[in-house]
This record gives sequence, C-alpha cells and structure tokens, in this order.
Amino acid sequence: MSEAVQHYQFIKTFFQEYGCPIVEDNSGRLVIQLTDEMDEALMNRPFYWHYIKKMGRQGDPMSLTLITDPSLREEKGEYIHSGAPRLRQFYQYLLENNKYTKLYETVNHSPIHAPMIPWLVVNVKVHYFGKQKKDETHSVGLNLIHGTILSPAMEKLENIEFEPTISDYTFPMTPLIKVASGYRRILRFIEEHIEAQDKTWVQETLVAREKERKLIEAFFTDKDNEAERRQLEKELEDLMGRFTPRVTIEVINGGMFYLTQETANTMISHEKTALKRT
Repeated sequence: MSEAVQHYQFIKTFFQEYGCPIVEDNSGRLVIQLTDEMDEALMNRPFYWHYIKKMGRQGDPMSLTLITDPSLREEKGEYIHSGAPRLRQFYQYLLENNKYTKLYETVNHSPIHAPMIPWLVVNVKVHYFGKQKKDETHSVGLNLIHGTILSPAMEKLENIEFEPTISDYTFPMTPLIKVASGYRRILRFIEEHIEAQDKTWVQETLVAREKERKLIEAFFTDKDNEAERRQLEKELEDLMGRFTPRVTIEVINGGMFYLTQETANTMISHEKTALKRT
C-alpha cells in the first residue's frame, strides 16, 4: 500500500469516526464538512467560537479540502504528505483525545473460526530530569495469552490492516492475563529499561547542583537580613527543583489489538531474529 493511499484511508476514517460528512471523495481528493467540535479543534478560530458561544448562536463550521494524491497536488486544497503540519495536527488530536482503542486485524478469508490473540499495547514517554533533560518514547506490546513482550510494538503493527469490528468467522480469545496485570508488567518492563541505563547523568547533575549551591550561598552573604535570607531559601528551593535527578513515566495512549495467530507468530519470530543479530 502506497503512502498516499495510507494517508487517504487514515484521513477518511479519521473524519468518519468524528461524524464529519465526506462531501466529495475522488480517490485522492477529499472534501470534508467539519462539525462544530472539529472546526473548533482544527481550524484555529478561537475568537469566532468564543463569540458564537457567548451569543448562544449556532456556529457555521468550515469545510476542508485535502489532497493525498501527488498528481493532484496543484489542485485547490491542502496537500497531505508525511510531515505535513495538517497531518501532524490530526495525529496530535488523536493522542490528546483518544487514550484507548480496541481494534481487530482485518481477516478477509477464514474458512474456520479463527482465534484472535489479544495484545495490550501501551505507548509511553520517559522523561529524564537533571543537568540536561532527555525524553524517550517507548511502545510496548504484551501478549495477554502467554505474556510475550515486544518493543517497539507500534512499528510492528503499523503495516497491519485493522478495523473497529471483528471480521467474520473469527472470535476474540479471552485474555489469560488481566489487563490491569498486563499494564503493570509493561510498566515493570519500562522501569527495568530505566534501571539498565548509564547513571553517569545522575552524578553529573549532583555535582552541578553542589557547584550552583555554593555560588548562590556566596552571593547571599548577609544571613541576618530577613529579606535576603528568604530570597536565599527561595533560590535554593528552585535549585533543588531544577537539579534533583528524577525520572517520570508518562502514558501517552494504549489499546487492545486482536491479531491472528499467524500475525502474532510472525511478530514474535521477527523479534527473536532481531535479538540474535544484536
């Protein structure tokens, strides 16, 4: 499937899921009538919607013309490609408004009642705070039948076709590992990754903090002055906040992905092959 087709299908599904009518669909050029909610979220008209709401009037949402076919990029509308600001806006909206999803792998031909394997996938961001800040993004998938963990998970899922309803002649397996327990396993996996990292940055941060502390205390010499003493305490408090090494885990989103046994086995096999190479 080409990149243009993927963008076309994503955009069409995105707006259909949010109740926006597709006014025109010419396989590479979509005209979408926005709802009030989506206009307010996407079209950057905060003053207009503030006025409409204050006056108690009905809004007049705009329409969007989006082009995904490169051969039509000269036509009137916004050309959507990887890295396009509008496409990033759609992804960001999903991240902020859809923390959880449930999807099933599309199965077009299944002569028997094929089981669908449940995978819990959690996407997290790890924040390192210290002398220098650093962020890491992790996507971790856990097989809820036998506990296999894969990371990165979303990279392995991005080329699989999913739909919100289960395909005919298939059935979802009941997880042997409860979702809450699976979530805790994934967090432990992330924590073990953090523990395995080089801790040099921690010591460097503490050394830098001590240097800053000495400089601050040298600047405030009159400890008997009440105002100066309070300012010193505030400066030291701010210093502790900025130069105390710590790590936080932020959950971005997650979901349940039901895969065929064949797909699940292929993902696991590829993971084992990659591990052998390393």
